Amino acid sequence: MTVLTTSAGQSRTREASRAAGFRVELLSDWTRAAARWGAFDPPTAFQHPQWYASWYRVFAAADGVEPLIAVITDAATGEHAVMLPLIRRRQGGIRVIEFADLELTDYNAPLLGPAAPRDAVAARRLWRELRRALRKSDGGADLIRLRKVPARLDGRANPLALLDEAAPCPLNGNPVFTGEDYDAWRYTLEKTVRKELERSWRVFTRDPSVAFRIAADADEALKILSATEAQQDSRMQSLGLNFILNDEHCAAFYRGLVRDGTASGYAVVTALTAGEEVVATLLGIRIGARYVMIRISNAGDKWSNCSPGRLIIERTMAALHKDGVREFDFSVGNYAYKRRFGPVRMPLVDLSAALAWRGWPYALRDRAARALRRYPKLTARLKQALGKPSSREES
Repeated sequence: MTVLTTSAGQSRTREASRAAGFRVELLSDWTRAAARWGAFDPPTAFQHPQWYASWYRVFAAADGVEPLIAVITDAATGEHAVMLPLIRRRQGGIRVIEFADLELTDYNAPLLGPAAPRDAVAARRLWRELRRALRKSDGGADLIRLRKVPARLDGRANPLALLDEAAPCPLNGNPVFTGEDYDAWRYTLEKTVRKELERSWRVFTRDPSVAFRIAADADEALKILSATEAQQDSRMQSLGLNFILNDEHCAAFYRGLVRDGTASGYAVVTALTAGEEVVATLLGIRIGARYVMIRISNAGDKWSNCSPGRLIIERTMAALHKDGVREFDFSVGNYAYKRRFGPVRMPLVDLSAALAWRGWPYALRDRAARALRRYPKLTARLKQALGKPSSREES
């Protein structure tokens, strides 16, 4: 385990100590970091201990990925301030610090303790101490790049979003808030959407063997996940797209998440079936009244007349609403099928900063990319000139 600590002054009072600085520990083992931090309420479903236990268990053994979890406390009182589940890996010849993500964690966020910064001045002080610790760590670092960071966490400002380096992320969250009356929420949808869902369910249920299922245990959930993997792989191949979710590490991550998270209700696997055939699947994660969809699939053209993708979403929402869920998050990606359910766009931010001279060109490039996002038409023309495909999200 790598441990590096820094501090910047102490004082007798809590306010003065926070003005003085923070202490940063960098740990290379998630289990020890979680024990060091103690129990916590996840700010989003992706910060659940089960998510990180599954993620670090798989990817800590992957080539080029090094866990580097930052536990930050008040320099004088020892109160918890922030924990950042990070990794270090080489990209383009430089050492990059980023969240434990690898395109799997849709929302990246710190865990906040009682000493977490509540204003920009304290946030900058913590950010300075973190960067200093990362530069001095064994192995060093050239760039810190944090992406898909919610601007607010549980009703309060995210300290990372208060930093000067924070800028709007091109992606956004897509939560749907149904309230207590599910039928009343359904009537807020466009009439064409409601009628299509009703028609799809009538068509689907003409077959007496069909059913909607919530996996009752890990074995059933893993069987459905196998269908998800096969259906998604077939769909991506038909589109000629690169599909990474079934590679060795990603597949092991999702299987571990489902295996270990189903019994507790954190991992929720649902399916539409016709006899023994799996028609559509949906994998989500849940904490209390909040649920996030993370993988969806269907059996393809054979069932296209009943729109199984939309149907599995609506059936899952209806079932979970009865069980107390009130926020249904479609996560990142503004695809047309999500817009039909009326999500609210939740802003996310990105941050990057050079930690050494090798990181400066990358930090400057990130800054230029952020500036271009203010001019979407110009960005589209540049992509066209460079031969880059346009986004498929809006189709």
